[in-house]
Amino acid sequence: MITTIRTQSDNIDFQTLVKALDIELQLRDGAEHAFYAQFNSIASIQHVVVAYYEGQAVGCGAFKHYDDETMEIKRMYVHPLHRGKGFASVILRALENWVSELDYKKCILETGKNQPEAMALYAKNQYQIIPNFGQYAGVSDSFCYEKLLQNQ
Repeated sequence: MITTIRTQSDNIDFQTLVKALDIELQLRDGAEHAFYAQFNSIASIQHVVVAYYEGQAVGCGAFKHYDDETMEIKRMYVHPLHRGKGFASVILRALENWVSELDYKKCILETGKNQPEAMALYAKNQYQIIPNFGQYAGVSDSFCYEKLLQNQ
């Protein structure tokens, strides 16, 4: 059974998973990695979800304030040995529920063309492609998504 906890960016399991994520993204993105990496600091993220399976941290996600109605989903990752089991969707739903509890109306996120699994995950979870926002505007390898939330 998978369980999730809410924590912050100082959580050691989150930090370990993010290190693995960064290594994978560097391989996938190649020369473009430095551009994206500058937007992925976890130093002050206050909203983190870590997923555990059989007591082992297997995935994570986070969000940060974007504007008065919107949170930006960041640092989504599931360890390769645990992919294809629905864990990413569980993490994403946990993040969305938390965002809703904080009375935000929507989630936005960015992913890249080199992450087709992520693009499939977001489409499966009712995220819609939107024009690239903020620092991703005009970046042809980026894809931005949004989901309007049903506040509890």
